[in-house]
Amino acid sequence: MGKILMKGNEAIGEAAIRAGCLNYFAYPITPQSEVAEYLSRRMPEVGGVFLQAESEIAVGNMLFGAAGCGARVFTTSSSPGISLMSEAISYISSAQLPVVFVNIVRGGPGLGGILPSQADYFQATKGGGHGDYRLLVMAPASIQEAVEMVMTAFPLAEKYRNPVMILGDGLIGQMMEPVEFPEHLRTEPSNKDDWATNGMDTRKSSKPNLVKTLFLNAEKLEEHNVILKAKYDRMKREEVRYEPYNTDTDYQALIVSFGTMSRVCRTVIDDLKAEGFETAMIRPQTLFPFPEEPIKQAALKESCKVIISIELNMGQMVEDVERSVQGGRPVHWYGKAGGDVPTPEEIIDVIKSFVS
Repeated sequence: MGKILMKGNEAIGEAAIRAGCLNYFAYPITPQSEVAEYLSRRMPEVGGVFLQAESEIAVGNMLFGAAGCGARVFTTSSSPGISLMSEAISYISSAQLPVVFVNIVRGGPGLGGILPSQADYFQATKGGGHGDYRLLVMAPASIQEAVEMVMTAFPLAEKYRNPVMILGDGLIGQMMEPVEFPEHLRTEPSNKDDWATNGMDTRKSSKPNLVKTLFLNAEKLEEHNVILKAKYDRMKREEVRYEPYNTDTDYQALIVSFGTMSRVCRTVIDDLKAEGFETAMIRPQTLFPFPEEPIKQAALKESCKVIISIELNMGQMVEDVERSVQGGRPVHWYGKAGGDVPTPEEIIDVIKSFVS
C-alpha cells in the first residue's frame, strides 16, 4: 500500500488501529480533538470501542480498568488534560499496566494557548503525578515518525508493563504529510494472562490475578519501588533512541533539540554548512530514557565549543543536557514559549553569538 496524505491527529488514530489497539477512551481538548473525531468513526468500522468520557479524570480510571483486564488500550489528550490524568498515570505505573498516552502539547502553564509547545517535557519525563515512577517517553519529529512510534509504543508498554507516552506538539497534530503504516509493526498483546484480571477460566487457572497499588507495609512498598526502579534502569540500558545529524564533521556548535523544533534546526545546520560553518545535532527520540552518553561523546569532540539546547519552552531539557555533558562544555538554551516557532535566521544569529 502506498503513502496516504493525512493530518497528524488522524494518522495517530489510524496508527493505533493498525497496531492492533481497538480500545480508545478520551475527552476532547484542542489541539488533538481530531483524534477522537476520527476514531469515533473508525473504531465501529473495525469492531473496536470508542468511548468519550465525562472528563479526563474518568478517562484515566477507564484506562486503569481496561488495562487491568488485559485489554490493549490508549488515549490522546493535550497538556491540561494530561494533568487531570496524572493521578491515574501514577496508579497505572504502580499497578504495572501497559497503557499508551499521546500528548499533543499546547502552551502553558494554565490554560495557556492552543499553539505548538514543548512545555510538558518536565511533566512527561520527571513525573506529573505522585511517587517514584517513570514513563517511557518518545518524541516524534514528523507524522511518519509519530505513526511508527505509536505502533511501537504498544509492544514496548507490554514489554515493560509500564505506560508509554508519545510527546508531540500542535504542529505534529495539525499539519499534513504523506504517511504509511508498516505492517511489520502490527503486533498482538503478549503475556497478559500472567498478570491480567481476565478470568480464571480464560487462563485455566485456580489462582486469581490481583492488580493493586496499595502497599501498607513499609517493607513491601520499598520492595515494590525497587522492582519498579529496576525496570526503569533496564529501559535506560535497552531503549535509548536518538538521531545524530552532521556529527561526522568538525563542528563548532552542537545543538540538542527534539520534535518539530529539530526540523528547523536541520535547516539551520544545512544553511550554516553552505556558509562554511559546521554545526551538528543530537535529536533525542526518547526523552526518557535520555541519550546521555551520545550527547556527552558529541559534546566532547575537540572542535566543539558550545552546546545549545533549542526548545519550544523555557529551557526544560537543559538540565538533562547539562547532566549529559557533565561540565565538559558550556551549555546554553534558546527557545520560545508562546506558540511562535523560532526561524532559522534567529537560531543562526544565536549560534554565532554563542560561538564568537
